[in-house]
Amino acid sequence: MSRTTLDQPSKQSRRRSHTSLPVVAGSSLAGTAVEWYDFFLYGTASALVFNTLFFPASDPLVGTILAFATYAVGFLARPVGAIVLGHFGDRHGRRATLIASLVLMGGSTFLIAFLPSYATVGVVAPILLVTLRLVQGFALGGEWGGAVLLVSEHGDEKRRAFYASWPNIGPPLGNLAAAGVLLALNSMLTDEAFLSWGWRIAFGLSALLVVIGLWLRLYVAETPLFEQAQKQSRPKGLPVGVVVRKHWRMVLLAAATRFGENAGFYIYSLFVITYVTKMIHLDQSVALTAVLIGQGAAVVAIPAIAVLADRIGRRPIYLAASAATMVWAFAFFGLLDTRDTTLIVVAVSGGLLIFAAFSAVVGAFFSELFPTEVRYSGVSLAYNLASVLAGSLAPIIAIALYQRFATGYAIAAYLAAMGAVSLVASLIAKETRETNLATVGQD
Repeated sequence: MSRTTLDQPSKQSRRRSHTSLPVVAGSSLAGTAVEWYDFFLYGTASALVFNTLFFPASDPLVGTILAFATYAVGFLARPVGAIVLGHFGDRHGRRATLIASLVLMGGSTFLIAFLPSYATVGVVAPILLVTLRLVQGFALGGEWGGAVLLVSEHGDEKRRAFYASWPNIGPPLGNLAAAGVLLALNSMLTDEAFLSWGWRIAFGLSALLVVIGLWLRLYVAETPLFEQAQKQSRPKGLPVGVVVRKHWRMVLLAAATRFGENAGFYIYSLFVITYVTKMIHLDQSVALTAVLIGQGAAVVAIPAIAVLADRIGRRPIYLAASAATMVWAFAFFGLLDTRDTTLIVVAVSGGLLIFAAFSAVVGAFFSELFPTEVRYSGVSLAYNLASVLAGSLAPIIAIALYQRFATGYAIAAYLAAMGAVSLVASLIAKETRETNLATVGQD
């Protein structure tokens, strides 16, 4: 028997490991978690650090609004990233595009660790911060869609929601890591040390996480559906142009289903830090601990609810989560206003469990709406359109509403309205559980 023959089984084994769905899903989850750690680290730092170091103001809330404004800038760059990276994802592959997005995100986050403060270089400091935030947003614009498609397009239609939900564990897991690192640093250091240099450690850790994420993404193969689509004739024009011309209704409908989820997530996990520390004047560790517990609950709940979505469909989960958003919005602020630590944890955990229900189905649902040859662009555009319209403005609108009405219930009314948008969109949407991804758009 030749050496070539002996080597053949091991090569086949390695190939199978590259396309094994749990391995692919784990790779997508790891990379997504790293990118969202970077993105949410900025958001958490906006509430704790950047409002003081980069946007000093006599009114602390004004400084916080300015810090959140640069946070929103990252969202404005996301549709651009969705278009550019979506194009490359549809033309050159999901895997290569995801590697590029991870490098861009990790590099920009790592550089934030070395930025001088406003007191050192003046207006140059916030300009540099905004520039790096734009790079973060651009990179994230092409991240989620590719991570979801890397899983969805590898097969197993009966468990598509379950496996497509793995990348959606990345946002709460990344936020969990970001809040955990900052909480640990904040507890180990004095306020002066944390504000001076401690927060920079959290951003510097991004370099190590990116190396881990890259190693995992280099390990997996391209999706079979993309490789099959490459052998067929490509549609004329840019992928995003095809999406806008032929699938714009699906883009708008998909984006609308995320309004309650996206606005809620940033209220429950980000704005809550500002509310607890500046509105009801509790220690920031109370808010960070509540976010940690809530995100942990979401990490466990997302795949569990996704199993249910594979049995009963995507639409019932969307309807239930949208209705729950409208109700919990008021309960959330009522619990926060008690100033009781346990009830604050309940408030945040309840909100993030509702977010988990949305996240359990969004990956599969979005994948089932667009044809393979433009799926990366369509999914990314719909996902990031909702992020701009609902997520990016949520913390700023929340602060403005509180300044105007001096009550959290005004913010609750806004969040309930976002839930109502998702509810209407979910009522309009058709069930997609039985969709064959290879034949979407052929009719």
